[in-house]
Amino acid sequence: MAEFPPLVQAMLNPAFYPHHPGKVEFLQTHISYLFLTGELVYKVKKPVDFGFLDFTTLEKRRYYCQEEVRLNKRFSPDVYLATVPIAVDGDAFRLGDDPEVIEYAVKMRRINEDHMLYRLLEGGKVDAEAMQHIGRHLAKAYAAIPSDEKARAFGTLDVISTNVVENFEQTRRYIGGPLSKETFETIESWSLAFMKENTALFEQRVAQGCIKDCHGDLHLQHICVEGENIYIFDCIEFNERFRFGDVASDVAFLAMDLDFNGHSDLARAFVHAYIEASGDATLAQVLVFYKVYRAYVRAKVTSFMLDDAGLDEQTREEVLQQAKAYYDLAFQYVTGNI
Repeated sequence: MAEFPPLVQAMLNPAFYPHHPGKVEFLQTHISYLFLTGELVYKVKKPVDFGFLDFTTLEKRRYYCQEEVRLNKRFSPDVYLATVPIAVDGDAFRLGDDPEVIEYAVKMRRINEDHMLYRLLEGGKVDAEAMQHIGRHLAKAYAAIPSDEKARAFGTLDVISTNVVENFEQTRRYIGGPLSKETFETIESWSLAFMKENTALFEQRVAQGCIKDCHGDLHLQHICVEGENIYIFDCIEFNERFRFGDVASDVAFLAMDLDFNGHSDLARAFVHAYIEASGDATLAQVLVFYKVYRAYVRAKVTSFMLDDAGLDEQTREEVLQQAKAYYDLAFQYVTGNI
């Protein structure tokens, strides 16, 4: 355990926690340490700066822990419990703010991994009714989120166009790899033409109150279904640009992920239920545009992994094929083949 900071080593000990779990399971991502302690999970943000997120100071980590709890409570109030301080006393760390706070953690209720939506789909345990339930749950959650002046600014065609054009600028170098020239040019021209020809529609979406402080990362891995209970988690807290936008973009993200995994029938059931519950009459007119955008973002992010010179040949090929599959899905959307 010597490779971990002293705080992480302390938090790997069950005695660190007031509820005395039998064991501590440990996970980490590029931005967080996660400690699974029985029925509770504690997440500590790493002091990293990737440009699109900055957790380098204690004050920033405190703020983004608080934001993570606040924002995710909109979707799963029973899961996100609190931001808790971690103090040091001599060489000992403990939960609490006395005498000196040196870190903060997000405290969450642990949800059942076996009930994650992607796992349920793999086991053939998701039907149209389940996806309709998720659609209604989301409609209710978004109805409670206001479309205020700050949010509406993210719905202008200037902002949307900037995000779309950036995708093409950042992926041009992958032509000849996972992305064919025909696919690139077809998706680019279709996207630019859609925006140009539908200026009034985008303005209508703003006027109808469809631009909100959304989730931003709504895909299969971030939804849990336990009976009648639906838990949606891991909303993007660290970058408003990735979170604010048209609710249709969030709906399209999940629908696209279902399409990508071969469940287009469930995607249709989900979207129909959302539209019916929300009364969002014009969502269907922008759905394909945002599906294309979401599939292309996934393709782009996957392509970035190919820039890692340390990838072994097998992993590189797997990443290349996955990126190609996302580019191809976006192509299928714009050519009307799905």
